[in-house]
Amino acid sequence: MSHSTEESVRPAATPIRVLVVDDDRGARALHSGFVAETPGFSLAGTASTGEAALAQSMNGVDLMLLDMRLPDISGVEVLHRLRTLGARVPDVLVISSSRDQTTVRQALAAHVVGYLIKPFTQAALQERLDLYSAERRASSESDRERPLAQGEIDRLLATGSIRQHASPRSHSSAGRTGAPPPASLPKGLAQVTLERVVAALDPVIPATALDVAEACDISRATARRYLDHLVETGVIDLAHRYGKRGRPQVLYRLSPSPER
Repeated sequence: MSHSTEESVRPAATPIRVLVVDDDRGARALHSGFVAETPGFSLAGTASTGEAALAQSMNGVDLMLLDMRLPDISGVEVLHRLRTLGARVPDVLVISSSRDQTTVRQALAAHVVGYLIKPFTQAALQERLDLYSAERRASSESDRERPLAQGEIDRLLATGSIRQHASPRSHSSAGRTGAPPPASLPKGLAQVTLERVVAALDPVIPATALDVAEACDISRATARRYLDHLVETGVIDLAHRYGKRGRPQVLYRLSPSPER
């Protein structure tokens, strides 16, 4: 009984405060919503420029979601300036459509906690946020002072983390060439249906979940489950079409194969 009482009066963990930085108003709203709906995180604010991001970064922000393409200064410049501030600055998770090696290398050299290619699903962002939260908790525990094993040192040099975890893009060896093998399918997904969903998609012409559902003669909810899995495994890409009202329309198309 005393244990239950102790647990009941223990203060709740303080939410991780996140600043969303993106020059696209629709993307800011969408990603802010993703953050607000992730347990353990709260939205500290948004910024549409690099200068605004730097100004707000000192206002109790723990994590910055940073786009690399900003109208005033680049995301890389924001990272460089953060490192010169001296005082406690937020960690940075890059969210960007930039895939060129120069940008990616410069961002990783600034010791960002992750690099997530846009567009991405809510599940993909929440997975990264949950991973960040777990590593943030672990880093504050006393076990960080224990001697590291050789394997942990090697991982620390390679990834910046001593904890080994699977990349969201590594679930399928088939990758961008077709449907993932059956062994990699989550519970509730069937290989036959997955192949039908992939066959209904095109690398050039985007389709909605409703388009796929009608083409495969399945429900829209079922189509979404398969599409979300294909996005997470890198077989397809998604984009958002922003209208004047309501939620943005989600569009899907096959990712280009590495051979192209």
